[in-house]
Amino acid sequence: MKKILLLLLAFTAFSCVKEENTEFSKEALAETLLATDGSQVAFQDILKQYEGKTLVIEVWASWCGDCVKAMPKIKELQFKNPDVSYLFISMDKTADKWKEGIEKHQLNGEHFMANDQMKGVFAKAVNVDWIPRYIIVDKTGKIVLYRAIETDFDKINETLENLK
Repeated sequence: MKKILLLLLAFTAFSCVKEENTEFSKEALAETLLATDGSQVAFQDILKQYEGKTLVIEVWASWCGDCVKAMPKIKELQFKNPDVSYLFISMDKTADKWKEGIEKHQLNGEHFMANDQMKGVFAKAVNVDWIPRYIIVDKTGKIVLYRAIETDFDKINETLENLK
């Protein structure tokens, strides 16, 4: 009986562990995002611009209190890692609020907005269940950190340090 209970407990523990993706899904890559100039750009075309570079992606929104609270940390991250590229993807409801947020928080990097916010195709395709959300892609295009939030900056810093 103890063996069965231990096996059941072990199975439950392992089945609850979320697998870290090492690449983006076809749905995510095909989805278009709104650029600051009003054009629509496929996510895969955005990522192509960063081939050969380490990339930090932040999924955020101007209305998100945790996102705003984490802004000093992302700026410190940028200061400590000037060779890393930064891509911000907003989940804002309107382009006006998104652009106001970029200006207000002086976010350095490239900016896009999901067309259908937190419950849309892009957010579902990259498993966005909380913002801010950070994803790190290495120079080969492999995702090395798929799910990090504002309390994970030690993990984010460690991941970037290991990529140097």
